[in-house]
Amino acid sequence: MAHLFDFNYSNPTQIVFGTHSFAKLGELIPPEARVLLLYGGGSIKRNGVYEQVTQALAGRRIVEFAGVEPNPTLETLEQAVALVREQGVDFILGVGGGSVSDGAKFIACAALYDGDGWDIVSGQHVPRLALPVGIVLTLPATGSESNVGAVVTKRATQQKKVFYVPPARPRFAILNPQVMASLPDRQLENGIVDAFVHVCEQYLTYPVGALVQDGYAEAVMKALKTLADTFDQRHDNAWRQNLMWAANQALCGVIGVGVPQDWITHRIAVELTALWGIDHGRTLSIVQPWLLRELIEPKRAKLEQLGRHVFGLAAPSAEDTIAALEVFYRSLRMPLHLRDAGITEPDAADRVWQAVQAHGNAALGTHAEVDAVKTERIVRAACA
Repeated sequence: MAHLFDFNYSNPTQIVFGTHSFAKLGELIPPEARVLLLYGGGSIKRNGVYEQVTQALAGRRIVEFAGVEPNPTLETLEQAVALVREQGVDFILGVGGGSVSDGAKFIACAALYDGDGWDIVSGQHVPRLALPVGIVLTLPATGSESNVGAVVTKRATQQKKVFYVPPARPRFAILNPQVMASLPDRQLENGIVDAFVHVCEQYLTYPVGALVQDGYAEAVMKALKTLADTFDQRHDNAWRQNLMWAANQALCGVIGVGVPQDWITHRIAVELTALWGIDHGRTLSIVQPWLLRELIEPKRAKLEQLGRHVFGLAAPSAEDTIAALEVFYRSLRMPLHLRDAGITEPDAADRVWQAVQAHGNAALGTHAEVDAVKTERIVRAACA
């Protein structure tokens, strides 16, 4: 009989949640620190977040770096690393969403490494030290603000890779739901789906009798489903609070302890972003239903459990659950096939499959014994 795996869990990131959380920044960052203020395209200056953060850090030594892309590239982040070294920065403060959080972790490690920064991303160098990192979250989706994972793209080779850097886990994360007021609907839709699939990757495997983890996963997914069903309330602070917290809890680590995980959806979906710049959340909704159809037998028990406990189906088959999942995604205007995202190139599936093979993701294993034949079928179903 399957059972929980042994595990060792610790998450020391301090979460400061609420409408007055910016005021805590001055207490969280040492007064003598020279701070890199890292952010993206400048939306924080339009929505007032920049002003609130700089006011909270008045009198501190601050060096700014703007321009972190929605899918951060090695090339951009290495410019920030050079600035950190040049200016003697000793604290990284990321203000943004998952991409800025990921970039902050990379910079914190790469600034203390003399080799090629891609070594960190590719796993050839495992950092043992990092500059301290703090995050002011502006876009809830990835949970990167309180975990050790990050994703960076190498523009030169169109490689997008996930890597893990425990020394760069953020010391704190400021979660203020009011910053979501200026977010466009598309980003909220992406955030719900991104968080939902994060939970699925830790849940949709096979039963191991994990009553706490299963119950917690189902609670987070039900919350996200409720937020989708009440999307017309997205301007209410209570709605925003629930999305910000649900997205954090989806990938803070606790759901996945002691249970089998399966990140194949992400490992295929990253290629769609690398090739065409498709929003991460939308790549997940494109790939996941087709993957579940291909792997339906090894995942049947958990799919039926998902249908009962999250979608409220009376006696669902796995097929019923996949259909409900697609209705859920459609309700958020998410694409279910590559063509729905506007990619109609005749060779699109070939390009994705070639990238999957080139990046070592053809035979992905896991409990479903995913070989190259199954992976290619998933790619072609989602992209052909």
